[in-house]
Amino acid sequence: MTEPIIELQDVHVRFKTRTSGLFRKSYVDALAGVSFTVERGQTLGIVGESGSGKSTAAKVLVGLEQPTSGRVVIAGEPVTTFTAPVRRRLGRILSVVFQDPATALNARMTIRDALLDPMQVHRVGAPARRDRRVRELIGLVGLPTSALDALPGQLSGGQRQRVAIARALALDPQVIVADEPTSALDVSVRAQILNLLTDLKNELGLGMVFISHDIQTVRYLSDEIVVMNKGRIVEHGPATQVFDHPADDYTRSLLGAAPSLLEHRPLT
Repeated sequence: MTEPIIELQDVHVRFKTRTSGLFRKSYVDALAGVSFTVERGQTLGIVGESGSGKSTAAKVLVGLEQPTSGRVVIAGEPVTTFTAPVRRRLGRILSVVFQDPATALNARMTIRDALLDPMQVHRVGAPARRDRRVRELIGLVGLPTSALDALPGQLSGGQRQRVAIARALALDPQVIVADEPTSALDVSVRAQILNLLTDLKNELGLGMVFISHDIQTVRYLSDEIVVMNKGRIVEHGPATQVFDHPADDYTRSLLGAAPSLLEHRPLT
């Protein structure tokens, strides 16, 4: 087995709450004892309903949320605080694709400048090498080079998400964290983006953490599945095992509940 690129070890995240009453808890556990690993070339799917803790887990992974206790290990090194130097180093290891590409991209920056920005911030390559890399990136996500001169508002939602994926690849990361990357898109383009992520994973050997409340979409992409409920992992295993032989009632309820985000069913 290869060494995990990302590892969460017994991570807890506890938030203070306003309370009324002597015996009410003054805190809520957003994560309670969460542990998992991600290797290069592996897709780990994290699934659960709203409030299950899956997005908090994503924030811990990328340094947007500090654990109350437990350890985050990136490329074999424990990360205790996400200082600016640590963030710069981690930018070369993992990157993020957010839910809504309309807010992830600067509306006033051309697509070319949006793709150049991570390389300029991290001082990667000479200007000529950066320009070549920008053209490589736009081709990787299936967009023409003419898109480089456009502003985000001139592109469709699916095209903007392709740009956001290209931007996440700019520093050649080992792992991408994709937090609900298709939920803001039209049904007609969701499958295209999922297929793109699968192709990029296979072509580049990427590791991926794919987060969604749609268990069927997670099934489509993932090698391993983590099912979360109320801040805890209730089931964790290979995708085929979790879906064919779910061990937890909550997993079975997710499987039987909502139609897939990939499907379109007429309103009745």
